[in-house]
Amino acid sequence: MSSRLASFRGPSTPTSSPVAARQPTTPASPSRLSELPHHRTLRSQLLELRNIAYEWDERVAGQGLKAASSLVDARTELDNELAMLSVGKQPEYPIVLEKLRFMETCIEDLHEVIKRLDKLFQKMVKIIKSLEVLLHEVHKTKGWKFVEEPLWVTWSLERFVTKLPYILKPYRRSLETHIELVEQLRPHDVTFEESRQIIALWQAQPHLAQGGWDAVWEDICAVEIDRWTTPR
Repeated sequence: MSSRLASFRGPSTPTSSPVAARQPTTPASPSRLSELPHHRTLRSQLLELRNIAYEWDERVAGQGLKAASSLVDARTELDNELAMLSVGKQPEYPIVLEKLRFMETCIEDLHEVIKRLDKLFQKMVKIIKSLEVLLHEVHKTKGWKFVEEPLWVTWSLERFVTKLPYILKPYRRSLETHIELVEQLRPHDVTFEESRQIIALWQAQPHLAQGGWDAVWEDICAVEIDRWTTPR
């Protein structure tokens, strides 16, 4: 977390009592009546984080999974063709070369996915740093009490900004896992069973199952942020 936050107190503890239902005679909160720039900035940056997380999943489940599966299929087809050759007979060179070139293309596609995931992760980092700057500026001009006040429902600007960095760890570990899986798929002598396990892990993204955007933040934002848009 940024050093700018070092002087702040820890995240405020949310009340255990449920938010009371709004009665017709109860006036709307000032934050709902008139949003300030930091309300709009926070909402837009969180929406951008969600877009990044969704593109991440699409890259993994789309381009990445297709390249990995195509690589394994090509190796299996080549193994089957070689197994059908008569003893002592050499395979036709163009067929083998064509398969090997296709396999290398698949590996290159996987590396392109890794590069894109890394860029998406860096975008996440940049957004969170920008929100830390926002908190610092609002705190400097409005004071600590102001940044602890609820923005729309119960969560304050301080709470959003101090909790958001926790999303980086699962995405960083997921990126590292994908890098390792590509390296495991690279050798042409990897077995079919090993390849199946690698692809299953690639698709599962276990680090995001508990700490990814959909696992944590979508529900929070749907409740805590006014005018939160429906995903996808």
